[in-house]
Amino acid sequence: MEILFAGYDDVQVTRYHAGQIQPQQDHVVQEYPVALVYNGISHAVMMATPTDLKLFAQGFSLSEGIINQLKQLYAIDMIRHDDGIEIIMEISSQAMMALKSKRRVLTGRSGCGLCGIDSLQHLQQDLPKVSHHLQQRWLQDIPKTVQALSAQQTISAVTGGAHAAAWIENGQIMAVFEDVGRHNALDKLLGWLSVEQRDSACGFVLMTSRASYELIRKCAVFNIALLATISAPTSMAIDLAKSAGLSLASFCRGDNFVIYN
Repeated sequence: MEILFAGYDDVQVTRYHAGQIQPQQDHVVQEYPVALVYNGISHAVMMATPTDLKLFAQGFSLSEGIINQLKQLYAIDMIRHDDGIEIIMEISSQAMMALKSKRRVLTGRSGCGLCGIDSLQHLQQDLPKVSHHLQQRWLQDIPKTVQALSAQQTISAVTGGAHAAAWIENGQIMAVFEDVGRHNALDKLLGWLSVEQRDSACGFVLMTSRASYELIRKCAVFNIALLATISAPTSMAIDLAKSAGLSLASFCRGDNFVIYN
């Protein structure tokens, strides 16, 4: 059973404005430790906004290569503790054997580091190659979908503290997921893509964050040809996008953006 959260908490604050001090109620984005447990073994603790957690678990499991397809994920259960949430998953024995061989333990943060990768060589090892290319009409869709996205960011509208990941098809926003962590928001979206069996060749990902390396890797795993971000890319994101054959568009604001690959 999925645990339901609003995505934000109400807090009492003191607001200072033009020399005046006034107590007010405000909203802040929720951030909880979320432990991902596979066949009884804790694999990762991610700091995440506890909404759409089932999709998050599915997307994370696929984008991190823990499973290759959803049918290898047999069951998902969730337990709420005083200090966080456990997502308990049962995966196939084949997937579990492969997971154990990776010898990885992740400690995720809102600003993710190398996410437990145990050597620099592993960063580009097994980076998937995207098998199709961006469609020119997608570039025309970026400005209008960027403009429309804010109206669908319900958590960010009240907190200003959440990243959003959206799936765009035929110039329309098909789904939006939010999280305090940009990579978590993307995993939720990727989980939705898998459950809905969307064709990755039919659209692209739009995100309100900067373009960092882990977003490129996750999109490449899902064979997504275009990642568009509102903020800047990192140098590693650009390099990995080129290696994967993935198109990257950043600084998507108004009618302008920069294409890096």
